[in-house]
Amino acid sequence: MSKRNWREFDNPVSKNTMDSSGSPRAREDLPVRVKRIKAGKKGKTITLIQGLNLDRSEARSLLKRMKSQCGTGGTIKEDEIELQGDQVLAVMRFLETQGYRPKRAGG
Repeated sequence: MSKRNWREFDNPVSKNTMDSSGSPRAREDLPVRVKRIKAGKKGKTITLIQGLNLDRSEARSLLKRMKSQCGTGGTIKEDEIELQGDQVLAVMRFLETQGYRPKRAGG
């Protein structure tokens, strides 16, 4: 593996979506994790999707389709998508139809 210079941090896409050969990673190669959590949400359950590595407009579009499919609300916080309620199975099926290979994380 070659050493990189400090400019690697200028472009977040280069770190997250490029493999060691320098070619972009395919959707099925991304480490997408789907988990259900309760902590810090006043006891409310949410479904958290991590690792999609999308730009803001693509993430909004995907979130809109997910919310429509699940019939629930949701938001984008940092690089994660949050959906209200326990939607793990529905989200995993949806992401598989979109070409991702999601894995269930957590309990």
